[in-house]
Amino acid sequence: MQPEYERPIVTVDIVLMTIVEGALAVALLERDNAPFQGVPALIGGYVHTDEDEDAEAAVRRILKAKAGLEGLFFEQLRSFAGRDRDPRGWSVSIAYFALVPPSLLSGGTGKTLLLRPASAPGELPFDHERIVLAARERLRGKGAYSTIAACLLPKVFTMSELQGTYETVLGETLDQSAFRRKMKDLDLLEEVEGEKRQTLIARRPTTLYRLKAAPSVFDRRI
Repeated sequence: MQPEYERPIVTVDIVLMTIVEGALAVALLERDNAPFQGVPALIGGYVHTDEDEDAEAAVRRILKAKAGLEGLFFEQLRSFAGRDRDPRGWSVSIAYFALVPPSLLSGGTGKTLLLRPASAPGELPFDHERIVLAARERLRGKGAYSTIAACLLPKVFTMSELQGTYETVLGETLDQSAFRRKMKDLDLLEEVEGEKRQTLIARRPTTLYRLKAAPSVFDRRI
């Protein structure tokens, strides 16, 4: 007879990041239930084995239900597991990070997203502080070799907005000429024909761009 084993709690937790006043921020939700009821935490929930085809399906379902968001870029971070991370018992969290432009955070679910600096999100329940730190490190590392930083912007953006977003993600200032040259050499962007935007710092309307393809990795540092 096969021995009985305690089944672990299985959840997904999502580090939803955006940019607020030029700094990377993480979106939190107050928990509805115990443990830690009323305490801000990462957006997450149980895997529903009856409807979630896989963990990514659970992420999409939870983002839509709890944050009113669909079609975001997200990527698996890693798993966090152990006996002591959840007071309810042995648990496994499949952690993801997701990126969203601030303009999409209108909140269509009746729940208020709390935006805190990703570098200092405050005391969080479970091991959510560790998960946020891991997501920040992944975004900074991968952001230097990919176009995922553009997922923090609307689909159409100026070159200055793109550079500013990369600087926020990487935590460093980039040379403007070198940045524009790399973008051209890598052939990642296309101009939006027939559209320009007047900005406060430019005398003439500014050219608008969008990504040519889905977020991708390239072979040199930005």
